[in-house]
Amino acid sequence: MGSERRELMKALGVRLRGLRTEAGLTGAVLAQRAGVGQPTVSKVENGRMVPSLDVLGRLSVALDLDEPTSREVRDLLAAVEAAPGAVPLSGEEVPAGTVLDEAVRSARLVRSFQCVVLPAMLQSAEYARHVFASAPYSTPEAVGRAVAARVERQSLLYEPGRESVFVLTEGVLRTWPGGPSLMLAQFDRLLAVESLSTVRLGVIPWRRAVPVMPRHGFTLCDRRAVVVEAFRGERVVEDSDEVAAYEETFRRFEGAAVFGREARELLVRVMREFQELEDSTTH
Repeated sequence: MGSERRELMKALGVRLRGLRTEAGLTGAVLAQRAGVGQPTVSKVENGRMVPSLDVLGRLSVALDLDEPTSREVRDLLAAVEAAPGAVPLSGEEVPAGTVLDEAVRSARLVRSFQCVVLPAMLQSAEYARHVFASAPYSTPEAVGRAVAARVERQSLLYEPGRESVFVLTEGVLRTWPGGPSLMLAQFDRLLAVESLSTVRLGVIPWRRAVPVMPRHGFTLCDRRAVVVEAFRGERVVEDSDEVAAYEETFRRFEGAAVFGREARELLVRVMREFQELEDSTTH
């Protein structure tokens, strides 16, 4: 590991330990409030472990940090990750995807656009398992915990007072992990969720041109933040101008999508193709 990276890890740990001391918390109490192991807090504070963005977020919430201080520690983490000598994440960390789950949990209005992978809140357990397992440096234990947490948080879709709008390209429905049987179960879930009064599910048919060339998926949480998804994790953006730009982009994708009966018909049509594929592989 490079000396620059070690120094940055130490600086992040010292800063977090100072914030914990200012808050009057012991390492054990902080770990309990953040929902992480006490050894994790100790290793991070002593510069021996790089926390994931999710773990850092949990610690920030547990320490009740204001936004400038939260941004400061996130910037320190980004500097560590960008420093020469980067190493794989440890098995104590969680795979990419959990930052998004945490952001969604605290939002009353969720708007998600996806062009490759199904939105986190719509994924079946087996689909989610493939998503988490494909993340860099994931472990079976971490994947299992992440899948269980994601499925549990999907209950938010049914809560009165919450609104969720999902817009997918048709390509998302045709990009599949596992086998056809996995996708058949996934389509059953999509059709069930689409009928909820708290959910709007739209699909941009492949026969319709997209208004903007999609580069990645993103999820708007209320009107305060957007989670931008990438291969190595998620980036939470809270700058008001950038959030507004993503809101406008979402509106354009939403305007190109079909909803209601047309969306259901499209889902059923693609589902039948997976059924035909399933039948062809079992005979």
